[in-house]
Amino acid sequence: MLIANNKYPFFDLSEIVAETDLPFKAYQPLKPVKPGNYIPELKLYNNYSRWQQFFNGAETHGPITLRHLLNKPLVIAFYSHHWREQGFELLKQLNNIHNEIKASGGNLLIITDERTDELETRAWENSLTLNFYHDEDKEIARTLRIYSENDPVWNRFSGIDVNVPLLATYIINPSKQIVYSHIDWDLLGNFTTDDIISSVYEAALIGGTKKSA
Repeated sequence: MLIANNKYPFFDLSEIVAETDLPFKAYQPLKPVKPGNYIPELKLYNNYSRWQQFFNGAETHGPITLRHLLNKPLVIAFYSHHWREQGFELLKQLNNIHNEIKASGGNLLIITDERTDELETRAWENSLTLNFYHDEDKEIARTLRIYSENDPVWNRFSGIDVNVPLLATYIINPSKQIVYSHIDWDLLGNFTTDDIISSVYEAALIGGTKKSA
């Protein structure tokens, strides 16, 4: 008499419930805008909660006139505390030349992805005089193509576990044309402030010539 010992319990194939397929996200590398490109869709909002201003480290509160901000060459730099010291070094460099940017005929604005207490502390400790615009939805970073869910920064940089905009700096003239760009792809801080000043001055000079023509 033969006895069959089953090692595995019997089951009906009809009882198997197929798991929902995992969503597929196509990888699409970032293609940041370059000098010469126009970005007419660039928008800044006058909502009070989006703006934060510091003068010599102290937070100040005053009206924001977008027309005044945008009628000159505008230096915009993207900052996130997730970039740690690399990001803060960018802030310090821009803080050191903010007066020269204004003297050359331009304005300066820092775009952040969130409002943090750490920013207030660092601004006070380092006597920062900078204007910040909080863009939590990263609308501006998407417009400049330096942020995307399809190419998160952790694919490129070790030590970053949150998807944030690239460490990028742009100059945009009043016609919303890019006249300068710099992205710190290697995190070496190879940021040339002289190029910023000269680009602002040239854009302001060209803009003034057009107005007087």
